[in-house]
Formats: sequence, C-alpha cells, structure tokens
Amino acid sequence: MSRIFTHAELSKHDGTVASAPIYVAIKGSVFDVSTKKEMYGPGAGYHVFAGKDASRALGKQSLKLEDCVPEFSDLNAEERKTLDDWFVFFEKRYPIVGKTETA
Repeated sequence: MSRIFTHAELSKHDGTVASAPIYVAIKGSVFDVSTKKEMYGPGAGYHVFAGKDASRALGKQSLKLEDCVPEFSDLNAEERKTLDDWFVFFEKRYPIVGKTETA
C-alpha cells in the first residue's frame, strides 16, 4: 500500500535536512527527487517545489511560493495540459513514494 503524507510530513522533505529525501508532490502523487539535489535542494532553482505539492505552480509555470499549493481545479485548459505534461515528466524520471492526504 502507498504511504499517505500529510502536508506537515511532506514539508519535512524539503532538502534542509541532509539525511531526509527530497519530495515534490504533483496532483496528489509524491515523487522522490533526491537524485537531483542540485535542482531541488536548498538554494537551487526549483527548491520552491521541495516539500510541497507544486501542482498549481507547475500548471502556471510559476516559481512563486504562493503558487505551490495542491489546488488546481481553476486552471484553464492550457495550464491543465502543462500540469499534465509535468506529471508525465516526473513520472518518467522519479519514483512515486506515496500520495498526499487529499489525493
């Protein structure tokens, strides 16, 4: 069975604790992106996504912290396609280690 992550548990996997893996959630699936610390670790370009559900931000192609939320139902068709494309990108590259509690 897949592990269920609360948002508080997910937030502990933001790369700030060296011994903890780095996770990014998209559309309720939690991906282990630890192999790309240079992209998702502290100080890296995509660190804003680490330890969060980045669904809305990915759909909007945004690096704003306020967009790193799981709500994406109001995205327009183009943004939804962008989000779906990102999900496929992550699915091909990173293992899924669980789901978020709201998935």
